[in-house]
Amino acid sequence: MDRRKFLSGSAGSAAEAQKRSYFTNALLTDAEGRRFKFYDDLMRGKIVVVNMMYANCQGICPAVTSNLKRVQQGLKGRIGVDTFMYSITIKPEQDSPEALRGFSRMHHAAGLTGWQFLTGDPDEIETIRFRLFRWDHPGLDNDVDQHTGMLFLYNDNLSRTCKTPALGSVRSILETVSWMDPVPVQAERTRRDAAKLVEKLNREAAWARGEKWARGAVAVARR
Repeated sequence: MDRRKFLSGSAGSAAEAQKRSYFTNALLTDAEGRRFKFYDDLMRGKIVVVNMMYANCQGICPAVTSNLKRVQQGLKGRIGVDTFMYSITIKPEQDSPEALRGFSRMHHAAGLTGWQFLTGDPDEIETIRFRLFRWDHPGLDNDVDQHTGMLFLYNDNLSRTCKTPALGSVRSILETVSWMDPVPVQAERTRRDAAKLVEKLNREAAWARGEKWARGAVAVARR
């Protein structure tokens, strides 16, 4: 037996068990009636974006859902592959799968790739809410509405977490999602973004000089 592999596997199993215990493996049900274990099925091995909401919310829930629709579109190529979005009701005693289905349809978010609306046992969802969104301040942590304005982001492979405002700009939320990646992936995205910026500046400079411009090339002719 390879002792290093055995010890590595044991350490990995212990870390996974710890995360499963902390985040819980509560059974949640999506708007289509499908059931999932919270850690094993929805978080393990993934990058996730979680928000808390409820179907009859007259506050920011509709605006957050609208913002998350644009985030979902901005994650094209990643959403449903390595990155997933979960909207979990903070009022599960009111929000059946049917109620969540109606909410998602009303806001044109039903069936979007990689995004699920979830309900479950009230006590278990309260535990999930506290462990993902707590501020370690009794006045805030006991007020469920304090957490509907934040997103919880998590990369299970790196055990990396952070929070960001749910009504922040789509660009800022997408940037925060990218920060959940490993450093080499972040570096590659930074290089790609820098190249795009240089290309934009070169194009604008060429236009300012009255020159035509071709992608990836120097000015090719004067007007």
